[in-house]
Amino acid sequence: CPTAADLRSVNGTRVCAQLYTENSPYYDQCCAGDVLVVLPGSDMPYMPLGWSDRVSSLVVGTKCELTVWSGKAKKGKSRQFSA
Repeated sequence: CPTAADLRSVNGTRVCAQLYTENSPYYDQCCAGDVLVVLPGSDMPYMPLGWSDRVSSLVVGTKCELTVWSGKAKKGKSRQFSA
């Protein structure tokens, strides 16, 4: 997995979080599969098409916080993740 400080897009802009579809108990195989990039200031009340119930690992960048909800449209229980 990338470190929190290393989260950058291809063009070098800062990324707040990266969500991955594949995880493993072996660290070198974590953060694999499809990647969903969350930019600073993003507000996504719904997961993009095809992403619901697929995220298995994530990395949150420094100076960022990712809040997720158990239900759609920011309903249900929430949990916050940070670097």
